[in-house]
Amino acid sequence: MIMPKNHKPPEIDTNTTRIILESISDGVFTVDHNWTITSFNRAAEQITGVPREEAIGRHCWEVFRSNMCEGDCALKRTMKEKKPFVSTTAYIINSQKKRIPITVSTSPLKDNNGRILGGVETFRDHSLVEELRKALSARFQMGDMVSSSPAMQAIFNILPKVAESDSTVLIEGETGTGKELAARAIHNSSPRCKKPFIAINCGALPDTLLESELFGYKAGAFTNAVKDKPGHFAMAEGGTIFLDEIGDTSPAFQAKLLRVIEEREFQPLGGIRKIPANIRIIAATNRELAAMVETGSFRQDLYYRINVVRLKLPPLRERMEDVPLLVAHFIGKFNKIRGKMVQGIDQKALKTLMSHNFPGNVRELENIMEHAFVLCNEGDIGVDHLPSFLSSPANDTDGHIDANDPVKSAEIKVIMDALKRNHYNRKTAAAEIGIHKSTLFRKIQKLGIQLPEVDGRSERTRTPS
Repeated sequence: MIMPKNHKPPEIDTNTTRIILESISDGVFTVDHNWTITSFNRAAEQITGVPREEAIGRHCWEVFRSNMCEGDCALKRTMKEKKPFVSTTAYIINSQKKRIPITVSTSPLKDNNGRILGGVETFRDHSLVEELRKALSARFQMGDMVSSSPAMQAIFNILPKVAESDSTVLIEGETGTGKELAARAIHNSSPRCKKPFIAINCGALPDTLLESELFGYKAGAFTNAVKDKPGHFAMAEGGTIFLDEIGDTSPAFQAKLLRVIEEREFQPLGGIRKIPANIRIIAATNRELAAMVETGSFRQDLYYRINVVRLKLPPLRERMEDVPLLVAHFIGKFNKIRGKMVQGIDQKALKTLMSHNFPGNVRELENIMEHAFVLCNEGDIGVDHLPSFLSSPANDTDGHIDANDPVKSAEIKVIMDALKRNHYNRKTAAAEIGIHKSTLFRKIQKLGIQLPEVDGRSERTRTPS
């Protein structure tokens, strides 16, 4: 039906407007120029937990207790600049003192003559979205370890079974790969989780001090031993003891530790009686114990005692696809610790991290992120927030890295590192990565990786035909 030109749409009365506001799922409230709440819809009551009669007449910051109230308030900007702002991320504290993530949109509140009466804000509860995000993240997390790489996922899959058993565990991996985190994850998922978890770095102490720290001593055992002191084995009773860097211990200490593991009892220095030890032992090392056994620098019998279950944690450079996931994890962690609202990391900064070799592994990445949080208070972490030793990302893979695709960058780096370690022998490199040679060849072509003129099966350089 064609309406006449002079036809005016029917005006919506105040009662209809009120019904609409009460029906929507977004919270809506208005304030006057004194920041006093003048209206408060039903969804606002449900999200905040504050009844309408308590909210109206109070200042908005008294009701919402949002992180924006302390600084960059979207409604304040709207009132000042007389323009709307859409989808600002924030959080509020509801009546049960629970933190609620929200998105906020604000707009000036005008009368029919265009005069600004105050401001209106709509806000949406994102608690469900946050819960779904956490549920998705849980697939890639075990304790405080975060990874989506196949090698780490394989470890995540067996950790619950390892935790259920009471067997001795050996965790191998470079410094900073998270060996203690893995040990804690095993302990926290085990029947011993309510008992102590005691960790000691065996490589940091000389034999005599290490022995007294682990087994304790009796008064008079040596000079200044004026009273009995329980050792770590006694303090870990019923729980788990984590022996880090066990590969750095002497053969003499290894013999004593072997006896404790076999007999399940220990003797304090200066003591005359042995004490039963109801503990689980988890050992860790950044060295290749099997090779040390071959050279005679580590006892073979002790190696087999602690190597009942062996976990090998890969270095971060071999699972670079985890860097974005770890960055998001550390942003969440440091936001909570520092009380900040850093949103994420920009692509240039992420590419810089993806181009770094991480000799310090995950621990180094965590330190880098902590440094960034010192300089970044809000928004996204940029290159300027990263430590100065991280130079601009260079194309050190001889492939075409896309600055806007960090996952592609990681895949190129993994392929190139495997090829370099195997002298560009594609068959051997493919076997190391765990894919077929033809699959590797297709990936090289797809990713645009430029390889040197070496065939990998001889020392000779290929000559063009």
